[in-house]
Parts: sequence; structure tokens; C-alpha cells
Amino acid sequence: MKKETCKLNDCSSETDCTATYGEDVFGPAAMKKSLSPKTYKSLMSTISQGTSLDPEIADQVAAAMKKWALERGATHFTHWFQPLTGTTAEKHEAFLVPDGQGGAIFKFSGVELIKGEPDASSFPSGGLRATFEARGYTAWDPTSPAFLKKSRDGGAVMCIPTVFFSYNGEALDNKAPLLRSMNALSTQICRLGRLFGIEGNCGKAYATLGAEQEYFLIDREYYEARLDLVQTGRTLFGRRPAKHQQMEDHYFGAIRSRVTAFMNELDATLWKLGVPAKTRHNEVAPGQFELAPMYEELNLAVDHNMIVMEVMRDLAERHGFACLLHEKPFAGVNGSGKHNNWSVCGPDGKNWLTPGDNPHENAKFLTMICALMKAVDTGAPLMRAAVASAGNDHRLGANEAPPAIISIFLGEQLTDVVSQIEKGGAKSSKSGGMIEVGVSSLPALPRDATDRNRTSPFAFTGNKFEFRAVGSSQTCARANIVLNTIVAEALDEMCTRLEKDADAGEDFNESLQNLLQAIVKKHKRILFDGDNYTEAWQKEAAKRGLANIKTTPEALKAIVAPESICLFEKFGIFSEKELRSRYEVNVHTYSKTVAIEGEVAASMARTMIAPVAFRFLNELASTTAMMETAGTGIPGMMKLLAETSAETDKLMEAIKVLENAVNADDSEMTIKGTAAVRHSVDSLERLLPADLWPFPSYADMLFMM
Repeated sequence: MKKETCKLNDCSSETDCTATYGEDVFGPAAMKKSLSPKTYKSLMSTISQGTSLDPEIADQVAAAMKKWALERGATHFTHWFQPLTGTTAEKHEAFLVPDGQGGAIFKFSGVELIKGEPDASSFPSGGLRATFEARGYTAWDPTSPAFLKKSRDGGAVMCIPTVFFSYNGEALDNKAPLLRSMNALSTQICRLGRLFGIEGNCGKAYATLGAEQEYFLIDREYYEARLDLVQTGRTLFGRRPAKHQQMEDHYFGAIRSRVTAFMNELDATLWKLGVPAKTRHNEVAPGQFELAPMYEELNLAVDHNMIVMEVMRDLAERHGFACLLHEKPFAGVNGSGKHNNWSVCGPDGKNWLTPGDNPHENAKFLTMICALMKAVDTGAPLMRAAVASAGNDHRLGANEAPPAIISIFLGEQLTDVVSQIEKGGAKSSKSGGMIEVGVSSLPALPRDATDRNRTSPFAFTGNKFEFRAVGSSQTCARANIVLNTIVAEALDEMCTRLEKDADAGEDFNESLQNLLQAIVKKHKRILFDGDNYTEAWQKEAAKRGLANIKTTPEALKAIVAPESICLFEKFGIFSEKELRSRYEVNVHTYSKTVAIEGEVAASMARTMIAPVAFRFLNELASTTAMMETAGTGIPGMMKLLAETSAETDKLMEAIKVLENAVNADDSEMTIKGTAAVRHSVDSLERLLPADLWPFPSYADMLFMM
């Protein structure tokens, strides 16, 4: 990372407006300053080429990192990793060690930098590790720079991004498979590049990512008064207020000063950590916001998004807020997603999902478009599995987010071009200009010639594809492991055919035209440019044979399907054992999440809602009896008494059913039981006096900040 200057409002000099970027990151600038030229060159080669770190320089790098960290207030270091919990983990080690003479010295060796040994037995492993098998290892990922995590008291810990694996070598995290999938994709992209006559810079290609992050902010006091938010991340009860998002006045509206103060500190903190936070705005629902970064190399972008979520939670508390990252924290208003903007940079240093300036570039671009069509059509079940979670089940398919049906939006122009390819070759563009794969002297495809489709799960947006189905609390690693792998598989099959044709002496352009035509004919069913929310699309998708996988248990089955095992083993992303472990972990996480929600709902309803309902019924019955005795009975009061009594009775029955489902460990019945309890509680919220209601309402939480 580097220190850059920004010139705003025609500043007269660089010192008028200087933004410090990456000062809490041991990036290239810090490395160059701290290391010898030879060591710096060797380390940068390791980072850029993905080669192993030269053991001879490990101690030099470690010493430089220690000095850099100590100068900035750090007392400890940690191997920062991403276990299968979906969050991050760390074990702090002090730089301080006894010197054997009654004193102490600061020490940090190359061995400590490269390898650590946290306990692996207590992390979810899906059977890869047993309770008595504790050994697990972390190994430095030099492609993601170390950074400082600063505490409020001025202290700091140096975080070293690492992979996490078992004693037997199996990956216990999300980073190792992500790096493997990136290598697989790079290999196939470079292979395609050679067919196009592109050797590029040292033969490396990579995916890029821009992960937009949606979130809610509510007053911390309200958060702490809601057991459901504290324990599950979402409200299990709550009636939608009369005014919510229907006026469409929150989206892109003026940001309140208290929220702006939070956002200002958030941006400043992220910039120091090298996270290129770029855009911030109000989202659709009241109390909902979004942060969008600039695009980065995929592995770094995934790490940065994990940092973003952690920093958001910490700073929200400092500003008197709670940051909610659940996919559906409030019923009746929009939930939150994480738009996964994915693209590919080839060995020529260019974005291969950007239309080019000549026919050769356009041929490469359209080849990638067809590869994506093939990959998504074939790999749709895995894409759905990659975003499956109990939280996301509340969001996917609602009229706010992509449906559980995976399809591709290309836009009018590209869809027209693809249709022409199917008929034998693209000759023209609806936006003007001529297009023909591999033929010279034709103008370029116009850029940004498509509208955007917010209802599509996988939409082309000019120079990237936006996978909109990723949940706001999820790591981006899962989705991108799948994307990288299915695209690598599609390119592998395409390159194999093109290489075979070349060996047979066939013309490359003609061979490519025929290949793209065959792909479009076979996989065009995956294209849909209309409204994905409509019932008509669901019917049409069924006719096309596209799956509509609505629940997590159903979606997760794709992970261990025979074709999935073959795919991931083929590219060395997962062994069968590793893949089955992911299935087990996700199934376990889903069932436990549902059970916790059910237990919390039953507890809140029995100990907080029911007593208030009984108290109100008692007061109402006494008042009604007194008024009847006085001959001044009010019919409406009797009606309220009867309605409240009936709903309270329904609640008590629903609680009993829910508790039985939770005790039976029946996820399906627990979900139905939780919904039934919610229905009664929300009905009682309409009937009971506001001053008796035991926790903050939706109107309080969404609007009082």
C-alpha cells in the first residue's frame, strides 16, 4: 500500500489536501522502506508470482515487520485466519520474550512469521478434525499484506493474513481453497490467452472483486433491549410500522449527521488499513446503508471485506449504534446483501470482460461471455449452494433480492449479439458499429450499452458480472471459489476443443465461431433480461429446466453431488473429504441457527410477551367488570378483551408447539413454529398498549437515531 495525495477543489498544492492511505498496512511502500533492495525484490516476486517465500529472507522480513509494528504501538502479533465459522480468528502472541538474564527483549522470527499453530479441535471442521486431534497450522499468505488492528487505548496488534490447515494437510478455512481456485482460473485464462497469441506478463491472470456491503444501524440501547437481536442478529418479532420504505424517501437521501460521523470514522479507519472504501449512501429501507469499495485482486478484496465487517461493528458501538449484518434483520422491509462484482484480468493486463477497441479484443470478450454462459448454466446449483444460509433464505426470492433461480442478465445489446452468434456470427450491434469475431477493420463494441437489472442474480454491468445473491453476513470466499472453479472448467473444455482444432490445421477464427455458436445454442436458456421477481418468470424458468432451489438444506446437496466432487478434485480445489466437510459444517450451522432462533423466540414469547398479555387482560377484565356493574359497559372494550384473550391463547399453544419442535431438533417444524409464534406476537403488538410492550418496536429502531 502507499501514501497518496488527493487534489480536491483545485487545491493549490499537495499539502492543502492530503489523504493518508494504507499507513496501518505493511504494504509495498513500507516493505521498500524497511527491506534491503534484494530482499524487497525477492518478496515482491513472491507476492506477484505466487511463488514460495525464500527461507533465507524470512528472518529479514520478520525483523522489518516487527520494527514497523513496534514503531506504531503494537505489542503483539497474530496469525489472522478465516475458519469455517464464516468469520475471522486470531491468537495474540507478544513480541516480548525473556532474555534469560532477568530481562526481556522484543523478538519475532521468520519461523513465527511463516507458520503458527492454533488449536484446531474447537473450530468446525465437518469431520476433518476430532476433538482429541488438536493440531492445526496457519501459514502466511504474503499476497495479502499484514495490517495493524488498533484498540481504543492506543495499543495495537499486527495481523498476518494466513491460511489454516490441519495436521493432515486438509484446508480448514476459506482462504486456502480460494487461492487454489484462483490458480486454477489463472491457468485456464492464460491457456486461452496463448490461443489468442497473448503471452503477457509472466503468464499470470487473476480475478478481481468489488464487494458492496449493505448493513443496518440502530441505536445501541434498542439493540441491547432485544434478546433476539443480541442472540440471533435479527428481530424474531415486530410489526412493520405504518411508514417504512414505501415512500422511497430514504434511498440516496441526505445522510443524518450522526450516521455521517460514523461513516467518516469508518472511511478513515478503512483507508489506513488499505481498504479502498469509495462510496457510501442510504439504502432502500430506513436505517439501512451501503459501503462500496474500488476493485482489487480477489484474495485481497475478500480479506478486506472481512475487515470491513469487523470495523463496522466496532465503530458502530463507539458511536452508540449497533451494526446489523444479518440478511433480514427486519421483516417487511428490504434485507441486506453483498453484491459480488467479479471480473477477470488476463496476462495482457487487461480486463477481459471489457469490450475492446478492435475485433481481436471483441473476440476475446465474447469468448469470455460465452464461457460465463456455459459455466453458470452448468454450475448454477453450486452457485446457489455458495450463498445458502438460514439468514439468506429469508431474503432470496423476496421482491427485494435475486430469486433462488440462477440466471444471467446481459442487456439488450449483448443479448442481440449472442443471438447473432447462435445464427452463425455476430455482424452488427444494436448500438451501432459492426462486430465480427476475429475479423479485422471493424469498430469496437460500445461500452455501457446495457441497462442494469437489479432483479437478476448474475448481471453483466459493463465490465464485470454482479453476483447479487451473496448474503450480507457471508464471506465472499464461498461464492468466488465456485465462480472461479466453474469458469475454469468451462474454459478448460473450450481450450481443449480449440487446441484440438488447431492441431488438425483448422482456422482459429472459424473454429472459435463454431465453438461459440455451439455454446450459445446449448446454454442460452440461462439468459433472462426481464423481471426476475414475477411469477411468470418462475413458470418460464421451470419450462427451461432451470432449478428454483428455495431452501438451504435443498441447496447444500449440490456440494456433495458426484459431479461437484469430480469438478473440485479435477482442479485441486477440494478433495472429496474436504468437500464433504464443508457440507457437514453448513448443514450443522443451518440447523443450529434455526434451533437457536426457535429457542429464543419461545423464551421471549413465554417470559416477556405472555406476562404482559396476561397483565393487560387482567386490567381490561377488571375495568370491563366495573363498568358493567356501573351500567356503563362499552361494547368495544368487550370486543378488545375477547380478541386479546383469543390471540393470547393462540400464542400459548404456538409456544408449546415450537418448544416441542426445538426439543425434537426438527428444523422444518421449528421454522414453522417460530413463524406461528411471531404471528401471534405481532398480532398482540397491535392490541396491547405501547407502554406495556416489553421491547423496542420497529418504529423505534428504524427511525429513532
